[in-house]
Amino acid sequence: MADQSSDAEKAAIRAEIERLRLEHGDLQAAIDALLAMAGADQLQIQRLKKRKLALRDRLQRLEDELTPDIIA
Repeated sequence: MADQSSDAEKAAIRAEIERLRLEHGDLQAAIDALLAMAGADQLQIQRLKKRKLALRDRLQRLEDELTPDIIA
């Protein structure tokens, strides 16, 4: 039972997931805006995409923490 998170920890994880999803969406909007511009800075776009991927990985890890391990 020590492996299970308390309700407060789960709520904190859910809040962090929601914050990261919003940031992920904001990054996508920024990438789209840069791509729409003529002569956009490709290095900046690549950095934003890399950060977006890191956020996605962090989101996945947090979501995995909330999902209980089921042994079949």
